[in-house]
Amino acid sequence: MKNNTIHGFYAEGICDRPMLKVAITGPESTGKSTLAEKLAAHYQAVWVPEYARDYIGRLDRPYTIEDIEAIAHGQLALEAQAQTKHVPLLFADTDLLVLKIWTEHAFGYCPAWIAEKLQEQDYNLYLLMGVDLPWEPDPQREHPHLRQYFYDWYKSELQALGVPFAEISGQHEARLQLACIQVDALRQAHNLL
Repeated sequence: MKNNTIHGFYAEGICDRPMLKVAITGPESTGKSTLAEKLAAHYQAVWVPEYARDYIGRLDRPYTIEDIEAIAHGQLALEAQAQTKHVPLLFADTDLLVLKIWTEHAFGYCPAWIAEKLQEQDYNLYLLMGVDLPWEPDPQREHPHLRQYFYDWYKSELQALGVPFAEISGQHEARLQLACIQVDALRQAHNLL
């Protein structure tokens, strides 16, 4: 397993401690954005929003593979900016695994540089969101009938990457509670409680 810490100053810049990074990942309409925002508020941490939502919302045409590459660059830039904050936790409302699966499903391949960057991601924990929440229609969502298929794909990819992940299921408050248990265990393992 990789060394998954980023060093940054917090506690008013007095001590050098690891910034722990948690990625919220999984299929569409599984509460990723809601959970990321709630976790950031609960832990007074940094939340990196999903760059794709605004990007796709501004398009007046179908997206292309080039758009997804631009989204990947934008997501990486948002996360790099967030890592300059002086807090012990960062919650990412998506990651390059989402973009890899998206491109492979939509276009039949993933650009090599995205796959390479995915291997370099340094999250301490992934929260894989289950598909037991009701589907919420949204113009940007495409596959209500394939959520279990995508969930299984995400799980397989996380296992292949050999990264720590926890499966999060249940309704909204139950998801938050399960996620907090996982994040607290991570914090305790890094002596950050």
